[in-house]
Amino acid sequence: MRSLDGSLATGTARAAPAQSAASRAAAAFETGLIRSRADLEAIARQWGDLQAEVGGAVVFQSLGWCRAVFDFETGRGNSGFDPLIVTLHRHGALRALFAFQRIRTKTRRVLVPLGDSFQQYADFLCAEDLDPREALARILKAALTAAPADAVSLLKVRDDSKLEAGMSRNAIKTATSEGAPFVPLCAWTGFEDYFQSIKPKTRKNMRNARNRLEREGVLEHVVAATPAEKLGIISRTLSGRAERLKDQGLTSRAFATSDFADFCTSLASRPDGDLGLLAMSLRHNGEPIAEQWGLVSGGHYYAYVASRDFGQSEESPGKLHLKEVIETCFARGLSTADLLVPVMPYKLTWAKDVVAVIDYALPVTPKGYLIITLWDRRLRPMLKRLVLGMPKELRAVVMRVIGRG
Repeated sequence: MRSLDGSLATGTARAAPAQSAASRAAAAFETGLIRSRADLEAIARQWGDLQAEVGGAVVFQSLGWCRAVFDFETGRGNSGFDPLIVTLHRHGALRALFAFQRIRTKTRRVLVPLGDSFQQYADFLCAEDLDPREALARILKAALTAAPADAVSLLKVRDDSKLEAGMSRNAIKTATSEGAPFVPLCAWTGFEDYFQSIKPKTRKNMRNARNRLEREGVLEHVVAATPAEKLGIISRTLSGRAERLKDQGLTSRAFATSDFADFCTSLASRPDGDLGLLAMSLRHNGEPIAEQWGLVSGGHYYAYVASRDFGQSEESPGKLHLKEVIETCFARGLSTADLLVPVMPYKLTWAKDVVAVIDYALPVTPKGYLIITLWDRRLRPMLKRLVLGMPKELRAVVMRVIGRG
């Protein structure tokens, strides 16, 4: 039988020396559990230090993100909120951390990253001097002991992440690989240097589109400076995205209920020192034609939600605005502009680098294994393909029926 880390369990006499060595090594590690906001604050300084040390795209495991999730769930009185943050100390120092929550449905109990319904990447904090596979195995063992579950669901795992490096051998891929475009801003001396790397034809097309709009009125880029301005951009992008999905006869788990919108609006008033938020608007004659906002953490910008005026599609407002977004990121000294999943043509106009992103599930019980292999890997993707293959009008009707169910 295989353990969660994928190794074969053995009981031979020859394993005794290795077990002794393993025992000595294990003595240096200690796991801890955090279940409350107060306990979270008790290790805030250590958490922040580890986060700064590891770097990388770990905003959705950051102290600020987890504070925001805790505050939102407790603020709305969510009695089903079941957080579990596992810490891994070595010789008394915090060296790894994974923030989970347990979700119970009618069919299974699942451990997911904290704020799973709102996050865009799954990852965990793991110091460079640890083996990520060993660290993750210890953390999962502690998590599942404290909060038994049928499976662990890890959606959108970046190929360059510590979580991918630490993934156990019995992990099951539950979806086809996607991609997340990004711009490594630190690879250029500044925006002008970066801009010259864009194809001349693209630069010319964007210049012509901008000139056409400016002949018709004032074109300006605005960066929100107050919570009220941020809230306005957040609200407009969310409603724009929801309307666009409705027009296409599509849906997503983010817009299935008001939870995602409520969480996003709660971020507008959080202090920048806790979880940075950068909200931007491209306006023509005072009216927004493309807007975007995202999170800022560890020198990285994550483009969380964007929308545009499709009535201005001939002028490519999304592409025009993305240029302004990237220039703003340069001006603020950020090192990366991460455009997140999925790959889209307007993103690839400006971002030439794409990292693979994969969904994983770890079965824990036989029930969990059956659900993952039958529903997550087979039936759900098949149903999704069927619905997406329908004419838009029929797809919209089916989505409304599913929504009412």
